[in-house]
Amino acid sequence: MSNHALVIGGTRFIGRHTVEEFLDAGYDVTVFNRGNHDNPFAAHDDVAHVEGDRTEEGALRLAAERVDPDVVIDCVAYHPKDVRVATEVFADVDAYVYISSGASYGAERIPKREGDTPLHDCTAEQATDDSMETYGPRKAEGDRAVFAAAERGVNAMAVRPPVVYGPHDYTERFDYWIDRVEHHDEVIVPGDGTNLWHLVYVGDVGSALRTVAEEGTPGEAYNVGDGHAPTLGEWVELVADACDTDIDVTFAGARELAAADLELTDFPIYRESPHLLETAKLRSLGWAPTPHDEALAATVADHRDSDRTGRENGPDREAEERVLGVLETL
Repeated sequence: MSNHALVIGGTRFIGRHTVEEFLDAGYDVTVFNRGNHDNPFAAHDDVAHVEGDRTEEGALRLAAERVDPDVVIDCVAYHPKDVRVATEVFADVDAYVYISSGASYGAERIPKREGDTPLHDCTAEQATDDSMETYGPRKAEGDRAVFAAAERGVNAMAVRPPVVYGPHDYTERFDYWIDRVEHHDEVIVPGDGTNLWHLVYVGDVGSALRTVAEEGTPGEAYNVGDGHAPTLGEWVELVADACDTDIDVTFAGARELAAADLELTDFPIYRESPHLLETAKLRSLGWAPTPHDEALAATVADHRDSDRTGRENGPDREAEERVLGVLETL
């Protein structure tokens, strides 16, 4: 197979783990980005760095000429135009893999299946927007750009992860729950704890990207997600196990939360509609997910070594104490 991978992005979270995945598989790797973040591979002889803005076609073409990659992993294509340009610039590579999202699905199906569950439509206005409200439509239009490129003969594919957790997660969504478990004996979980949002360990996204690059079919999209999809209540218990601590989980519904001017959706990783991705298509390529105990051990260890708390992603403890007070009176 190929021996040189170009990772567009490559230094923060998914990209960082993707670089490590390809290095472990024996590839030489080049990262292409603006250099706005610390490069964890600065001292690594097998990782080169080309600086440039991927939204500028000239910079992307220059990177293609300098690197001449066999595989391109596109971690930071947030607008459909980014994908269309990249699939033209890298039309001759062995594999171009676009990181899409489970948010590209436009229908609430359980589970969501590639080629079966409809994708979001995307208007011209949405395609150039930067808000979270248009994230799903933009990712879906990027998928369609991949499909169109494959019809032109480009070896282009897409990988669709849901919410990603693991070491170096700058979003701190998962850190919120680790912080709560580590600092409080009683943890509030919104609703009855049975809401379902399929997550995926970041290392498994990296391995999925390499699997698809090596074994995938051009023009196809592949869902990736944990082997088991715990409910939010289960996640909190799993985190407590990984932290080797005992907690009391208290469930709070909309009425109880309202006493502290809170809503169910104020808590990270809460989703009103179940979100579950079918991953059989990716598994058929030989990919397998990491067990939760292993994934959470790495995630908790990294959280403890970092200064991340995730507290800004959810209610503050004072508001939660008010809710607990209300619950004690019922």
